[in-house]
Amino acid sequence: MRNLLLVIVISLISSFAFANEEAITPKQEKWPFDGIFGKVDREAAQRGYKVYKEVCSACHSMDLIALRTLKDIGFSKDEVKTLAGEYQITDGPNDQGEMFQRPRTPADYFPAPFLNENAARAANNGAYPPDLSLIIKAREDGANYVHALLTGFSAENTEKLDIPSGMYYNPYFTGHKIAMAPPLFDGQVTFDDDTAATIDQMSRDVVVFLQWGAEPEMEARKKMGIKVMLFLLVFTGFFIAAKRRIWKDIK
Repeated sequence: MRNLLLVIVISLISSFAFANEEAITPKQEKWPFDGIFGKVDREAAQRGYKVYKEVCSACHSMDLIALRTLKDIGFSKDEVKTLAGEYQITDGPNDQGEMFQRPRTPADYFPAPFLNENAARAANNGAYPPDLSLIIKAREDGANYVHALLTGFSAENTEKLDIPSGMYYNPYFTGHKIAMAPPLFDGQVTFDDDTAATIDQMSRDVVVFLQWGAEPEMEARKKMGIKVMLFLLVFTGFFIAAKRRIWKDIK
């Protein structure tokens, strides 16, 4: 009996300790893409692209996104061509059988920051930065989670809780210890529309950009859904009227 009580106490303590290590539920934010009428805020998505390009792309890839699709968030064809040309890609072989570097074109995909997983881990203390192409869909409550994660770092708690070297405290990450250093700080990016680049603003904008990247067909899908619902509504009314007309003389 005494042993049984001991086991129960240990189990409860273990459960409590594990619960304390669970990630905090992110705050539910309002996003322009939420709801049946939700859409991409193109200005925010363009700012988010800049945040990704100047900050996130140093560690995270977006292998599934073609550069040409940037026109979907409001960039012109010439702007997309210019943006693509800022990246280099290995191509070839040429007539001499040699590989060569050339500027990327809109038909190419976003470049990866590392040649392979081993190189990525070696540059990040053994951690492997995930690809961000589908990150909003890959994480539970993706948009709110990513925003909370980016804004949830605490240097004060890192010191108080004796977080190991190379790790950082973030209550929204399972275990509260994350290998990613705080990636954003106020004024880090200069937006073309003079929007103040606060940590919260940059986090929101990059979430809008990543949501678009994870679901570029969202607006078309929602528009089609609304059309289908209206179509079904009209024909439901039509069939109800037809039924009443056909059966009106039958008691």
